[in-house]
Amino acid sequence: MVSLDEIRSSNARIAGSLPSGLVAVFLGGTGAVGGTTLRQFAKHTIKPRIYFLGRSHQSGDRIAAELKELNPDGEYIFVSADVSLLRTADDVCRDIKSRENHINLLFMTTSALRSEAVSETEEGLDYGSAVTYYSRIRFVVNLLPLLQRAPSLRRVVTVLAGTKEGEINLDDIPGVSLPITQVRGHLASITTLALESIALEAPDVTFVHSFPGSVKTNLGSGVKTAPIIIFRTLYKVLGPLINIPFVEAGERQLFIATSARFPPKLGADADATAGAPTSSGVTASAGSNGEVGSGVYSVNYDGEPAPQKVGEVLMRLRADDVVRKLWLHTEEVFTRITGSTFVVCRR
Repeated sequence: MVSLDEIRSSNARIAGSLPSGLVAVFLGGTGAVGGTTLRQFAKHTIKPRIYFLGRSHQSGDRIAAELKELNPDGEYIFVSADVSLLRTADDVCRDIKSRENHINLLFMTTSALRSEAVSETEEGLDYGSAVTYYSRIRFVVNLLPLLQRAPSLRRVVTVLAGTKEGEINLDDIPGVSLPITQVRGHLASITTLALESIALEAPDVTFVHSFPGSVKTNLGSGVKTAPIIIFRTLYKVLGPLINIPFVEAGERQLFIATSARFPPKLGADADATAGAPTSSGVTASAGSNGEVGSGVYSVNYDGEPAPQKVGEVLMRLRADDVVRKLWLHTEEVFTRITGSTFVVCRR
């Protein structure tokens, strides 16, 4: 376990080791984990320019004002968007690509549930998988060229269920009909393996699939399905015993988003492309394939990689050609809905 003191020490080095003017995109920046990490990023960086996405203009204005108080030298751009829609994701990415020559960080925490009883998006995708998988991967693919142009930190972090990977059902990749006990492992694995696919084309970028731990959120509020009602009832009892303090959750995710513990496979020497320097006792992490410094990481909230049994599951899935089959499915969905595997920037 990477101690909280070591995490805070690494975060304190960000301003002195990474250049000013870092450009970040926070997908889900008005939510709990996204919002607290966003605040930590603004607090510890010099003159950042941050795009943060959410649905509520009121929340966006409030958070932008808070960020300006934390770091008056930063620039904070709120984008109101329903990112469950792939076409909306393309519009947002097209706008960012018209404004920026590079970005340093793409940080994604969009939640899988909403208060309304919505099971399918306007584009015909299951709402949960659209928000947690398809839309997130669409943002990664679209913004990858900007990430690769960054002169320093180049990182993608998707916060969901890293280290919780399980078996994949290729007959139900969205996970619509899976038993609730299998959904998390399934979604975790398709996320990690999709990042591995993308990393083959971008070994100079770090890709992290993290687990935030237990953090108090409003996830699922208003949803009346029996499993969610049971979950929220149990959480009311157990939550106070296991919750990570809100600010601490942001500190831990900032570490994952910026630390040299998670370098890209290529191009990370002793410079800022690797991230903020760690203390002497913290070494490069093993990647999702078990290789130290592999460039793709499945990481628990405490900064530690997935256990051996998870690595064995992922190894078996790779051997069964699941990585290729999953990516072909993902590209088919992208093309069917948007007409292209990636957004075309009209500049």
